[in-house]
Amino acid sequence: MLDIIISILILIGAGFTFVGSLGLARLKDFYTRLHGPTKATTLGVGSLLIASALYFSHTGPGISLHEVLITLFLFITAPVSAHLLAKAALHLRLHSQAPVPEEDKVGNRD
Repeated sequence: MLDIIISILILIGAGFTFVGSLGLARLKDFYTRLHGPTKATTLGVGSLLIASALYFSHTGPGISLHEVLITLFLFITAPVSAHLLAKAALHLRLHSQAPVPEEDKVGNRD
Protein backbone atom coordinates (compact mmCIF):
# COMPACT_ATOMS: atom_id res chain seq x y z
CA MET A 1 0.00 0.00 0.00
CA LEU A 2 2.84 2.36 0.82
CA ASP A 3 4.39 1.70 -2.59
CA ILE A 4 1.19 2.91 -4.26
CA ILE A 5 1.13 6.11 -2.18
CA ILE A 6 4.80 6.79 -2.94
CA SER A 7 4.21 6.13 -6.65
CA ILE A 8 1.25 8.52 -6.71
CA LEU A 9 3.29 11.22 -4.96
CA ILE A 10 6.12 10.76 -7.46
CA LEU A 11 3.74 11.03 -10.42
CA ILE A 12 2.06 14.11 -8.97
CA GLY A 13 5.45 15.67 -8.24
CA ALA A 14 6.74 14.93 -11.72
CA GLY A 15 3.57 16.36 -13.27
CA PHE A 16 3.71 19.60 -11.29
CA THR A 17 7.43 19.99 -11.95
CA PHE A 18 6.90 19.45 -15.69
CA VAL A 19 4.06 21.99 -15.83
CA GLY A 20 6.14 24.54 -13.90
CA SER A 21 9.13 24.05 -16.16
CA LEU A 22 6.95 24.26 -19.25
CA GLY A 23 5.44 27.51 -17.95
CA LEU A 24 8.90 28.93 -17.36
CA ALA A 25 9.94 28.13 -20.92
CA ARG A 26 6.73 29.07 -22.75
CA LEU A 27 5.24 32.14 -21.04
CA LYS A 28 5.83 35.57 -22.56
CA ASP A 29 7.16 38.00 -20.01
CA PHE A 30 9.04 38.04 -16.73
CA TYR A 31 6.03 38.42 -14.45
CA THR A 32 4.14 35.46 -15.87
CA ARG A 33 7.30 33.35 -15.86
CA LEU A 34 7.54 33.80 -12.10
CA HIS A 35 4.45 31.65 -11.58
CA GLY A 36 5.98 28.50 -13.06
CA PRO A 37 8.86 27.92 -10.68
CA THR A 38 7.24 29.44 -7.61
CA LYS A 39 3.91 27.69 -7.67
CA ALA A 40 3.83 24.49 -9.70
CA THR A 41 7.47 23.52 -9.36
CA THR A 42 7.45 24.15 -5.61
CA LEU A 43 4.49 21.80 -5.22
CA GLY A 44 6.14 19.25 -7.51
CA VAL A 45 9.46 19.18 -5.70
CA GLY A 46 7.64 19.20 -2.36
CA SER A 47 5.65 16.14 -3.42
CA LEU A 48 8.80 14.37 -4.54
CA LEU A 49 10.51 15.15 -1.25
CA ILE A 50 7.54 13.87 0.76
CA ALA A 51 7.61 10.64 -1.27
CA SER A 52 11.34 10.34 -0.56
CA ALA A 53 10.79 10.93 3.16
CA LEU A 54 8.10 8.23 3.25
CA TYR A 55 10.30 5.75 1.41
CA PHE A 56 13.41 6.24 3.52
CA SER A 57 11.41 6.34 6.75
CA HIS A 58 9.83 3.01 5.82
CA THR A 59 13.01 1.27 4.66
CA GLY A 60 15.46 2.88 7.08
CA PRO A 61 16.00 2.42 10.80
CA GLY A 62 14.14 5.58 11.80
CA ILE A 63 12.24 8.62 10.63
CA SER A 64 13.96 10.52 7.80
CA LEU A 65 13.86 14.22 8.67
CA HIS A 66 16.29 15.46 6.02
CA GLU A 67 13.62 15.59 3.32
CA VAL A 68 11.12 17.25 5.66
CA LEU A 69 13.62 19.99 6.48
CA ILE A 70 14.41 20.50 2.79
CA THR A 71 10.67 20.73 2.03
CA LEU A 72 10.13 23.34 4.75
CA PHE A 73 13.12 25.33 3.50
CA LEU A 74 11.77 25.17 -0.06
CA PHE A 75 8.27 26.28 0.94
CA ILE A 76 9.70 29.22 2.89
CA THR A 77 12.32 30.45 0.43
CA ALA A 78 10.56 30.06 -2.95
CA PRO A 79 7.78 32.64 -2.32
CA VAL A 80 10.22 35.06 -0.72
CA SER A 81 12.64 34.88 -3.65
CA ALA A 82 9.79 35.31 -6.15
CA HIS A 83 8.54 38.35 -4.26
CA LEU A 84 12.02 39.89 -4.27
CA LEU A 85 12.44 39.20 -8.00
CA ALA A 86 9.08 40.81 -8.78
CA LYS A 87 9.92 43.77 -6.56
CA ALA A 88 13.25 44.24 -8.35
CA ALA A 89 11.51 44.08 -11.74
CA LEU A 90 9.00 46.72 -10.61
CA HIS A 91 11.84 48.90 -9.33
CA LEU A 92 13.55 48.62 -12.73
CA ARG A 93 10.19 49.47 -14.36
CA LEU A 94 10.13 46.28 -16.39
CA HIS A 95 6.88 46.39 -18.36
CA SER A 96 4.50 43.48 -18.62
CA GLN A 97 3.19 42.25 -21.96
CA ALA A 98 -0.19 41.41 -20.45
CA PRO A 99 -3.08 43.54 -21.73
CA VAL A 100 -4.30 46.22 -19.32
CA PRO A 101 -8.09 46.29 -18.71
CA GLU A 102 -9.88 49.49 -19.76
CA GLU A 103 -10.83 50.43 -16.20
CA ASP A 104 -7.17 50.33 -15.08
CA LYS A 105 -5.78 52.61 -17.79
CA VAL A 106 -4.66 56.09 -16.79
CA GLY A 107 -7.07 58.78 -17.92
CA ASN A 108 -10.21 56.64 -17.67
CA ARG A 109 -10.82 57.36 -14.02
CA ASP A 110 -13.85 59.30 -12.89
